[in-house]
Amino acid sequence: MGAAIVDALDAPTRLLAARRSAPPALAGKWELPGGKVEAGETPVEALHRELREELGVTARLGAEVVHPDGAWPLTPALRMRVWWAVVDGEPAPLEDHDELRWLPRGQWGSVDWLPGDVALIAALERA
Repeated sequence: MGAAIVDALDAPTRLLAARRSAPPALAGKWELPGGKVEAGETPVEALHRELREELGVTARLGAEVVHPDGAWPLTPALRMRVWWAVVDGEPAPLEDHDELRWLPRGQWGSVDWLPGDVALIAALERA
């Protein structure tokens, strides 16, 4: 599950990007915050938990960013569902990331995104 964290759900002008610190193969690449669903969790519960653990924030979720096939392909075997979100408080890179960056609209594709996120970021910018 992932969150497209923006400054406003109705007319976003900034998107939060998180730079991976591990594993070594992914370190230095950028992604949307989020993570895996644990046993007994719904996708939305997992996303809220991941945002607390990774960024130390609570979120208000907006609409799901739906992929035509139901979920965004990250790898041939992994898929991700994504929701627009706004957060309470200032996000901090607490876990799995070493830097966070607010990207202005029009520059959402300006960082070195993980390959699986590139099409998603382009779709977010068109939305």
